[in-house]
Amino acid sequence: MTEIFSKRFERSLGQLVAAAKPGQSVEAWTFDDTQSRRAAEEQLAAKGVTARIRSAYKPLLFYFREEIDLSGVEAIEIRYPVHAKAPENRFRLETYPLAALVGASEINFVARQDGEFFYDVTLRRAGKTETHKVVAPNRVHADVVGETNVSPTGWLRHAGEAIGERLVTDYEALFHEAVGAISRHPWGRDEPYFEELNIRVGYPCADEPLHIGDEVVSLREALHEDFYFSLLEFFQKKSGRPLGDRGLQPGQIVPDIVKSDGAVTVHIELKPLSTDFHDGGDQEIDVAREPLAASQINRLLDATGGEPFSARSRAQRKVSGRYIKGSDAAVMISGGQHPNETTGIVGAIRAAQILSKRQGAHFTLSPLENPDGYALHQRLRIENPSHMHHAARYTALGDDLEYRTREDARGRVNEKEIRFRAQELSGALLHVNLHGYPSHEWTRPLSGYVPRNFAMWTLPKGFFLVMRHRAGWEDRAEAMLDMVTRHLGQIPGLLAFNDRQIDLYEIHAGETGFRLINGFPCLSSVDNRHDVPMTLITEYPDETIYGDDFIAGHRAQMETVLSAYDAWQVILAEAA
Repeated sequence: MTEIFSKRFERSLGQLVAAAKPGQSVEAWTFDDTQSRRAAEEQLAAKGVTARIRSAYKPLLFYFREEIDLSGVEAIEIRYPVHAKAPENRFRLETYPLAALVGASEINFVARQDGEFFYDVTLRRAGKTETHKVVAPNRVHADVVGETNVSPTGWLRHAGEAIGERLVTDYEALFHEAVGAISRHPWGRDEPYFEELNIRVGYPCADEPLHIGDEVVSLREALHEDFYFSLLEFFQKKSGRPLGDRGLQPGQIVPDIVKSDGAVTVHIELKPLSTDFHDGGDQEIDVAREPLAASQINRLLDATGGEPFSARSRAQRKVSGRYIKGSDAAVMISGGQHPNETTGIVGAIRAAQILSKRQGAHFTLSPLENPDGYALHQRLRIENPSHMHHAARYTALGDDLEYRTREDARGRVNEKEIRFRAQELSGALLHVNLHGYPSHEWTRPLSGYVPRNFAMWTLPKGFFLVMRHRAGWEDRAEAMLDMVTRHLGQIPGLLAFNDRQIDLYEIHAGETGFRLINGFPCLSSVDNRHDVPMTLITEYPDETIYGDDFIAGHRAQMETVLSAYDAWQVILAEAA
């Protein structure tokens, strides 16, 4: 192992308490949970200091939670800033999911074009109005790849000061120093640059559930996301690739952000790849309440029958598939390309169990295409079971296997071979590729808040379908989406689930950017990247859900496979 950086940081709240003088009155904004901020206020009060310590992360949401009495409020107007260096809806998104937390009060968002970092809030109750100016401390800065961001920051204001000054918090310092140390390390010239780059952070901050769907305020999860994607961007730039290039193969980046007992620490080192799984016990698959053990996935796959085929991951884990040959039109079924999207893995196997009993069934099944990512997801869930863990999204090479081709794989086809073999064996013209996306808000607070290149997926918006097809296949693609969404609409509760999430999404995001087909958000486009002429991609909000929510998710995935399979037989028969 090679150590790159290690440091313990003085906690910002401790610094505030130590520096304060009796008789002072101060306001501060830090990246801390509610309990920690209230405890610091009590310590300051014991010193004779009047203090209010607010959250620098999602400040308006916390202002409503901690300082506004909503009793009797009939209507709320929020005038939010629009900054030239940020997405138009950036500060509107930052208030999410406020609209679901204000009860029956009508809420209205109005853009304010001055770009000043505060919200104007007007409350109306019993014919009277009251106003609040809610400060949202931000800074405009360049990140490690030279992009300009508008990011939340700490702030300190003493009594009598109109503005105050930036407070560089422990949260910001550990991130920027750690990323800086990684950027200065001599990485060499060729990808991959390492096996595992491990960033172990201890931060004393509890997750705070909001009791709205799966929503939770988690500074530790946000830090994981910021580290992971900022470092991907750094290595993209180092390699000469454009930002967002999913073919980059730096190695496996692992931000491991854990709750500490008070210390703020970061330790960065290079490690060898892991080769094992952190498996649990078996579950009854139809009512599985959490992601399956890898060993059970393999046994269930074996029980499907058919002809086995396989590939190997970078860490030499086996990638397994089955080919069931029949008289029907063939369909490829896959899951686990992004293995932190876990309902598709279960849904694929459940669907295959049903299809394999049909006369003439003809399909391939590869339910876990990225076992290295799955193993990492298992590992990270031990400390943080409800975080989305996008470090487990890509392979141990650090790329998205979807974008790996034989032509540019540089001898590292690895996991992608499972797709090539499935198509060669079956000759399928349809691929049903099961995916998921975050079940709660996804943010990058220290690099602009809205995840770069993933803005569409920052908020959940129901069960989403994406159709990619070759030119000339538009009619078949439209027929597929219509048939599948009609079938899915018959699942009890699924349309209502979509409606709730889409309504909240529209309030906070504004324009949706998608169309609804039979109550399901959909995108359909010509895309010649895929080897198969038609690819139906599911996106269920499943990062990370458990219990009844997990069961509902893998049932929806299973029903999608079954309905797409049946629709495909009809579509090709009508075209013949």
